[in-house]
This record gives sequence, structure tokens and C-alpha cells, in this order.
Amino acid sequence: MDKDATSKRMVVVGRVLSPQGITGELQIEAISDSPGRFSSGGVLYINDQPHQIKSSRELPKGRIGLKLEGIDGRNEAENLRGSLLLVPEDMVPTLPEGEYYHFQIIGIRVYTQEHEYLGQVTEILATGSNDVYVVSHNGSEILIPALNDVVVGVDVNGRTMTVDLPEGLR
Repeated sequence: MDKDATSKRMVVVGRVLSPQGITGELQIEAISDSPGRFSSGGVLYINDQPHQIKSSRELPKGRIGLKLEGIDGRNEAENLRGSLLLVPEDMVPTLPEGEYYHFQIIGIRVYTQEHEYLGQVTEILATGSNDVYVVSHNGSEILIPALNDVVVGVDVNGRTMTVDLPEGLR
């Protein structure tokens, strides 16, 4: 990985599914909904190596066909099957106050307002009405609804979350 990327936290924005044709084009699953993420000229990291995007196109089933510099044949593309597509965290658009990306929440330490350590967020469940954070500690789990009156503070840089648990969640 280049020196700039090694000092930055990397964020997954897609995954290589398979080769697309014989020219080295990749069929990918996008894990990013940022407009222009896969536009020509952008840079993605695969296996610690930067690759400039030559072209992209929509494929059936919401997939994307991606042609990258340096990937010129089907065999090269096949070798990337299952690889993650990454970008440096500073290339991810900032969200409005109080909104967070999943990568910012996974692994964050969770405390009550009384400073009791509850564990770390290990998973986020999408329930339709609101996300639910799975907080694990010493083999036990607590499900915490991602609601403003429950999650009273998030310090992304300090990697901590403060919660006010409703009766019955302890």
C-alpha cells in the first residue's frame, strides 16, 4: 500500500464478484451509495494497491461493471474475485450531525451515562424503523435501539458511545 494509504483508515465501498468479459472488467457489488464513487478517474484500493478507474457501467441486478488501470485480462480479473474495494476514510462524504456510517459504529465502546462499560458494538441490525446495535461483552449481548433518546452521545474519534438504557434492557 502506498505511504498515504497506510496511515489512513480504509473503508470498504465494494466487493469484486467476478470477471465481466475477457478485457479485465470486473463485476462488482457496490457497498457505497455515494454519487460518483465509481466514476472514471477515481481511485480504489484492492489488496493494498491503488487502481484508477478507467470506466464504469451499470449491469443488471444493481451490479457495476468496472474497468481499472492495470487489470487487462480475464485471468487478472479472476484473481481478484472476492476482493474488497477500499477508499481512504477521508474520501467518504461527511454525514449530517447525528448520523453515522456503520463502519463508524462497529467496534465502538458503549457506556451508560453512569460510566458503566457495556461492551462493543459487534453488529448492526436493520429493522426497518430504526437500526439496533448488538453490544457484546464477556459472552453476553445487549440489543440497543439506535434512537435519539437511547443513544445520547457518540464520539467517533474517541470511539465511544453513551446510552441511556430504558427499563428492561439491562
